[in-house]
Amino acid sequence: MLLDTASLYFRAYFGIPDTIRAPDGTPVNAVRGMLDFLGYLVGKHEPARLVACLDADWRPAFRVDAVPSYKAHRVAVHGGEDAPADLEVQVPIIVAALTALGVTSLGVAGFEADDVIGTLATRDRDVDIVTGDRDLFQLVDDERSVRVFYTARGVGNIQVMDDASIVEKYGIHGHQYADFATLRGDPSDGLPGVPGVGDKTAASLLNAYGDLAGVRAAATDQRTSLTKTQRRKLIESGDYLDVAPAVVAVRADVPLPRSFADRTPSAPQDRQALADLDERWDLGSSLRRAEVALYGAAVTPRRDDPEAAS
Repeated sequence: MLLDTASLYFRAYFGIPDTIRAPDGTPVNAVRGMLDFLGYLVGKHEPARLVACLDADWRPAFRVDAVPSYKAHRVAVHGGEDAPADLEVQVPIIVAALTALGVTSLGVAGFEADDVIGTLATRDRDVDIVTGDRDLFQLVDDERSVRVFYTARGVGNIQVMDDASIVEKYGIHGHQYADFATLRGDPSDGLPGVPGVGDKTAASLLNAYGDLAGVRAAATDQRTSLTKTQRRKLIESGDYLDVAPAVVAVRADVPLPRSFADRTPSAPQDRQALADLDERWDLGSSLRRAEVALYGAAVTPRRDDPEAAS
């Protein structure tokens, strides 16, 4: 199981009241929510291996160099990502909690979590990817049993996306999704797409001509059934279509560390650190639910339990 960690903690932050705070007043709604999600996912699906993938670079240079508008609308005044301050303060706590629990958090400089996920998913089989990002649909592969657990409806109401699900939803196969997204564009990522090409048109073009290269070739072939307007817009979008595939495609060649733990932990990596995190941030029942899912029992003593504390 590969977790798109930022996708999950953003959902937790916006889905759980910010009145949930540590004793010092720091908001911990995203921390508590992330731990609840972890407990639910591990408890329900019992993955043998587990990696929480991170954005070491949320806007990598290789994507911005290709398409300067990539996520440009999300850039804050200080140059980082425009994210709520009450969420930013919680991210290090989330990573520290995962680490103390023994869950590997893996990010690679110069790459997004999507790319780490893509590299891990394409080198193995029997992989479940947990995300709210549709771009990862391109990794779905029935032959290797790679699925996406899509969280748009919530972690407790996951859509399991295999190839049949993608065909049903979009009319294209998983391996066509990157070309589909390139043609359609994605305003949330600053990708303009081809003017006038939405989901249905992108799907019909790919069904007729196979892939993006086939669609572009058809635009210059007068014998094909493209309309005059479609030909013109595809040709006029040539500069964009030259570079966008490298932005949309999830990388599968991220230089991962030579070794890292990917087994679902059966014991905490650092019990004292876990207890200290619980004491400082009041992680409470969320932490204990994660522990029960991972280890079969809670291991961090409750602060309000004198017998456990003794």
